[in-house]
Amino acid sequence: MSGLEKLLAGLAVLPFGLGFALTADQSDADDGTVVFSFSDPAIIESSGLVVEQGLFATVNDSGDSGRVFTVDPADGSTVAVTEWDGEPEDVEAMAPMPDGDVLVGDIGDNNAVRDSIELLRVPFGEDGPVDPITYDLVYPDGAHDAEALLVHPDTGQVMVVAKEFIGRLYAAPEKLDKDDPNRLEMLGEVMPIATDGAFFPDGEHFVLRGYGSATFYRWPSLDEVGEIDLPSQPQGEGIAVGADGAVYVSSEGADSEVLRIGLPKALRAELDGTTAAPDRDVETTEDPAADDETDATRPFWSWALGGAAGVVILLVLLRSLRPR
Repeated sequence: MSGLEKLLAGLAVLPFGLGFALTADQSDADDGTVVFSFSDPAIIESSGLVVEQGLFATVNDSGDSGRVFTVDPADGSTVAVTEWDGEPEDVEAMAPMPDGDVLVGDIGDNNAVRDSIELLRVPFGEDGPVDPITYDLVYPDGAHDAEALLVHPDTGQVMVVAKEFIGRLYAAPEKLDKDDPNRLEMLGEVMPIATDGAFFPDGEHFVLRGYGSATFYRWPSLDEVGEIDLPSQPQGEGIAVGADGAVYVSSEGADSEVLRIGLPKALRAELDGTTAAPDRDVETTEDPAADDETDATRPFWSWALGGAAGVVILLVLLRSLRPR
């Protein structure tokens, strides 16, 4: 598919996605509990979140140097900046490793032109310069943009989620090779436009987030076990799961907040392993009224509005491409 064809395809579906986002805002999402706000003026595009040892870590989005900020939630202050030489291309994510290190994902590729993506392994919470171990990853089916990076808490296997309208989960070999490219394997389809993800401590569940919602999965079956609307955020691009299973979300923006979000009882029970797996066709939320709103029953006006906008955009673009 040519670059122009990709652009046209993206524009055709983007307004429908916007229509979905408009209706998602109408639901009764949990507002979350503010844990802290980033107070470091250098943290302006938090993209990716890790919680370890009572501290939080984040990285800035593309355009920053190679560094990780470790933050004390007591006051939001930065207590360590882990730095390394080199010019990252597009850092978008982080994930904790089983041994306590952190994996930084230089995995962004908005134009889908990179031959490979890069992971950097650095010690958690170390202040000052470090010499990271780097790994190159190669997709089996061409370049993809990605913002979600996951690491299995037991095996250490690395996974990357393509940020596309058909989300796909890719897995690296369980043992990464630091000398040669590591070929990814596509495991299955997951939520579209994922901006981050994290495993739960049990290694049997993981969560992916988008800008307005989060979807929970079983591992390794990739069965969905629940979906929730997330609190409104300027540009939500971070999610982390604590050792106790608590779920935290973060957003880009200066002085942005990190929130702890509540989960419906049935979903929490599934994640804690205290109940039988819920039927895939049964809503997992506590509020019976929430059963009334599914993707199929979202207000028609939003889909119509998105569709109409898509037609207008395509007509304008096609007109501009006519020979003059």
